[in-house]
Amino acid sequence: MRTKQELGAAIHEQRRAALVVNAHSRRGRRLYDGARSRLLAAGFTLVRDCPVDRPGELERQLAEAADLGPDLLVAGGGDGTLGTAARLLAHRDIALGLLPLGTTNNFARTVGVPLDLDAAVGVLTGGKVIDVDLGLIGGTRFANHVGVGLSADIMLRTPPRLKRLTGRLAYPATALALLARHRPLRVTLRARDTARELVTHQLYVANGGFQAGRPITADANADDGLLVAYPVGGATRRGLLRETTRNAATGHRRSLADEPFLAVGELWLETDRPARVEVDGELCGTTPVRIGLDVNALRVMAPADSPDR
Repeated sequence: MRTKQELGAAIHEQRRAALVVNAHSRRGRRLYDGARSRLLAAGFTLVRDCPVDRPGELERQLAEAADLGPDLLVAGGGDGTLGTAARLLAHRDIALGLLPLGTTNNFARTVGVPLDLDAAVGVLTGGKVIDVDLGLIGGTRFANHVGVGLSADIMLRTPPRLKRLTGRLAYPATALALLARHRPLRVTLRARDTARELVTHQLYVANGGFQAGRPITADANADDGLLVAYPVGGATRRGLLRETTRNAATGHRRSLADEPFLAVGELWLETDRPARVEVDGELCGTTPVRIGLDVNALRVMAPADSPDR
């Protein structure tokens, strides 16, 4: 496998890429033609380029594009799309290029890729290759987060049309509709040197630095060798609403050393009853689960000034 510097040089000099866009993502269908034309104008040769209209076809299209051996696989869509691409490219000699076309775009924000299409393409042409961690839940890798509780129910119930019309506001709107009948969970978290028990409507375990389009803390990122577990509020519905608002407003001022964050390399998560689990915005089984890290598993095209350990 080439070094990051060698792979970056190949991308800049040879410009051999593949483009796969999820046309069901919030902006995917509308911006596909623009993304393609910008890449061609930047001098890229596209060994494959396609919009994917059927969600069930996305993983196959990404896998087939990767098997063509481009130096750069450009994936357009939201966190579910980019998480799928990340899993497929783990430990491969291909860099992932990000076109954030989804609703919250947490992984792109974590890596520092701008949400504007021209600026995102600018990262592909003038950025550098870095490597970042991926989470592991069972045998499945993930880019950004695992959610247990209300968020998984929201993913099941949020209408796609509402997401396209209102963007990330679709999630709190659906949450308010579900919250009146949602029961809190008793959660047990076990790590190597600690154990915690808590009662909450919502728990996240994050690999990246953003959730719902907002910073989790000022020092959380996808290249630190840590998972960050944290509840959002306690047993009451009012507490969930209060902490959701507080997290959105103050995440950029908080630290991993603060309560209620638990920053570890691996943990075991149990709940008092089987609870749905969502991974990067896609439903993925039920609790209990073991969550770990695959350190520096993925190579990503990031802004030229991005830190890289």
